[in-house]
Amino acid sequence: MSTPQVTIQDLQKRMAQGVPRATFSESAVRRMWWAALDTLQSDILLPMNLTRGLWLSSPLPALYEPKLLKKFQGWVWAPKDLLSLTKPSMGMLPPSQSISMNSHNDSSGYERLTLWQEDGNDPLLIVITPEIQIALALEGKSQDRKLLMRSDPETLSDLLTMLDNRLNIENVEQANNLRNALGEMGQLKTNDDLSKVFWPLLSQRLADIAPSLNIHTLPDSLINDHKLSSKDSEISLLEALTHEIRTPLATIRTLIRSLLRKKDLPKVIETRLKQIDIECTEQIDRFGLIFNAVELERSEPEQTNLASTDLGKMLNILSPVWNNQLERKGLKLILDITPDLPKVLSDAEGLELMLTGLIDRNSRGLKAGGELTLKLRPAGQRLKLQILTKLSPTAHYGLSESVSNEEIGPVLSWNPNTGNLQLSQAATQRLLKSLGGRLANRRDSGMTIFFPISELKEFDHQG
Repeated sequence: MSTPQVTIQDLQKRMAQGVPRATFSESAVRRMWWAALDTLQSDILLPMNLTRGLWLSSPLPALYEPKLLKKFQGWVWAPKDLLSLTKPSMGMLPPSQSISMNSHNDSSGYERLTLWQEDGNDPLLIVITPEIQIALALEGKSQDRKLLMRSDPETLSDLLTMLDNRLNIENVEQANNLRNALGEMGQLKTNDDLSKVFWPLLSQRLADIAPSLNIHTLPDSLINDHKLSSKDSEISLLEALTHEIRTPLATIRTLIRSLLRKKDLPKVIETRLKQIDIECTEQIDRFGLIFNAVELERSEPEQTNLASTDLGKMLNILSPVWNNQLERKGLKLILDITPDLPKVLSDAEGLELMLTGLIDRNSRGLKAGGELTLKLRPAGQRLKLQILTKLSPTAHYGLSESVSNEEIGPVLSWNPNTGNLQLSQAATQRLLKSLGGRLANRRDSGMTIFFPISELKEFDHQG
């Protein structure tokens, strides 16, 4: 038999036409694919109580809901050794479904067709019913991956025409069967609102998925080298965890922002999407700070990237974001900055992330009605930044979070009373030191940080 003129990759490239470029990693886009399969079947198809339909899939039978398999007619392009591809590590199906797929065979309600080498291994699923038509796929090279969802009539029509051309060469009998199955669908109803429903549902499902650590994503040294010290093992684990947590959050945020560009979103959906975006950003920044602290544990960097930084201006620029963050908790932000202060020597990008982390750290122990004050004052050859907390009048004193914190690793501390996880005091000091700051040792409400004035540093270099 000659190689089909139309490959599965041709279909995926057609689906990618007009879709913006993406930069997702393989692990991120695989999670999106799993969530997309669950979203389509559990949140869209099953609630519709459909009585008939057809589906086409590659390289595995991606439709796995029993109720749908009983009612739908299917075609699957799969390798000869199907069982070798049903292992969860292949990433084609959600982990919860990978094992159950071992029980699937040619009697499961779908026709088995041969997958060619030119087809590739990127997954594809097309579902056609009288009420709904949709195609899902993954496409793109390494670090340039994306999830595709198309439901527009033009794309679906092109995909079915391409598949008809392929089957005419590969299997004429199945080409006729597909045409007959499509004819039995009758007049297809185009659902223009499907994309407006699918992406928010997918975003919600991704947000509900607890980030998991896949053992194969850990550094080889963490798995194979039993001679690593306990501290090195913890650092490697933290690096992997922070990466695994930030990746799906970044994926969710990207999807949310693509949806927010639409001008016809209902107000309530737009508001909720913005809330999800804010929460994702805060957690991405939080775990980014933890990742930076972990990197410092590996090696002490030289402070060669410090430059003149207007700390007072930075506080004023960032204060609206912090104010919104605190307002959601019922807290108030107060800025008390001496005007016309000199610039300090620091790393502006790293300092911005650090300050946001300090705002989060110091506000976690406050209840509604509390206040957070930022004071910036000259202090000799330095500037003194104070982050002061004030409990609400009805709050109970004596619940000092700093006293109850327990060290649980090289960079983290945990408060068993509140469940709060944050950077340890030592890790915070090391991070601030890398940014040119010095954290004063104090155990009262808040913290004090000193930054060197940049003009004095420049004068010393000239002298």
